[in-house]
Amino acid sequence: MIYVSNAFSTKMLDAPQTVKFEMVDVNEFNEIKKTAISAVGHQDTANVLGVEMNRISLKLQKNDVLYIAELQGGRLPEGVTTLPEGFTFKYIKCEIL
Repeated sequence: MIYVSNAFSTKMLDAPQTVKFEMVDVNEFNEIKKTAISAVGHQDTANVLGVEMNRISLKLQKNDVLYIAELQGGRLPEGVTTLPEGFTFKYIKCEIL
């Protein structure tokens, strides 16, 4: 399965797993988000990323891939639909090997 999220936690791992992290660009993230399952649990973040808000608990299995959009610059102001000045995202691909 392929997921998108705004965070990663070791609690997302179903069992001890080998995990590979790799930085990706916004174009790759934007392409993946079209078909990936959203695990973004905050409405404002989902709005800015252009994905469905979907507060689910992930249990990542072998061969799953999680694309993480990690917000940089603080907490998003309530009600935003676009990324405010001074904020960016760092995009990370997390593969469960």
